[in-house]
Amino acid sequence: MAQERRGQDRERGAGVQLARLLRRWWEEAGSPPGGTRPTQQALAARLGVDQTTLSRYLNPKHLSAAPLRVVEALHVQLRAPAEELEQARALCRDALRENGRQRAADGGGEHAAQAGAAVGPLETPAPDAAPGKEGGDATPGTAAARDTDARGTSGRPRSRWLRPVLAAAAVVLAFTAGVVVHERLSAQDRRATADGAAGAVFASETPYEWPLLRMSEEDQFTRARVLQYLLNAYGYKVRADGFFREDTRDAVMDFQRRKDLPVDGKVGKLTWPELVREVGPGSKPFEVRAVQELLNNVGQGGTEVSGRFTALTAEDVRFFQRTHGLSGTGRVDVDTWLALLVKQLPPVKAPDYQRGTSPQRSASE
Repeated sequence: MAQERRGQDRERGAGVQLARLLRRWWEEAGSPPGGTRPTQQALAARLGVDQTTLSRYLNPKHLSAAPLRVVEALHVQLRAPAEELEQARALCRDALRENGRQRAADGGGEHAAQAGAAVGPLETPAPDAAPGKEGGDATPGTAAARDTDARGTSGRPRSRWLRPVLAAAAVVLAFTAGVVVHERLSAQDRRATADGAAGAVFASETPYEWPLLRMSEEDQFTRARVLQYLLNAYGYKVRADGFFREDTRDAVMDFQRRKDLPVDGKVGKLTWPELVREVGPGSKPFEVRAVQELLNNVGQGGTEVSGRFTALTAEDVRFFQRTHGLSGTGRVDVDTWLALLVKQLPPVKAPDYQRGTSPQRSASE
């Protein structure tokens, strides 16, 4: 009966309510027009936790309560309603208190048991023996005295021998952890400082190469739409639908003539660097849309394609830069443009908000 009541209490507890609220934020994240709900894997990477831990935080049946830092970060990442932030904070604080009381009711839990096991032998003195009796005080220099001095009256090693051993073990563990952290940071530094002929590089130090676009009848998806947005930023009237037709080719050729480039209508290693501009807060809508299109298709979770360079857009840029060995400035420079264009996922279909702009097929097709 008591176990049943405990289960009912947990069902109504702050931890369950918090998990339900966080899960609703995640499930509703893709509902705004043009929005895409991030995968739990991508979301966990942004939060700096592993996917299993995040799944527990979003699961009302699991007793793990998300810490306040994660709750606040989820509110930002998932664009949750502003009025629900204080509610989530209060639930988080209550859930953490509930977990603390539950551990105390269960006898301190695993942490207390481990702490007791570690502290017990060091801090609990051995029972005193009455002088003159067996096991009592021994005359210095005798065998009994030497044995008592080495092991104590209870037959256990004295704390003066345990403390140096434990201290040495702690030093070894700290050294090992330091080596692991150093190796990881060194690997990140090597990726961040590696420079290729084109700017950004793969982890294997192979330089990125600008993708080549040319006129064709097929939908070329994100890269072609980005090209068309950039051409519009220079004043050309090109429909941003992903189809590289004559109007796009003519605009490219005119741009190449103005920039004294080979006029071939193809967009590759010579034309892309002239087309892209540094993008950040205050940039024009066409350029921002181009960046957001690329961010939305690199597998790190949805980026809203709005034409406004918001704080969330800057955060998505920084996340991409950090995970690809680039300087995390939050501004899109030429190296970031290059990496974004190269790292596009294989095309599947146009996004929902772009499907209506694609050319209609004729009845004979």
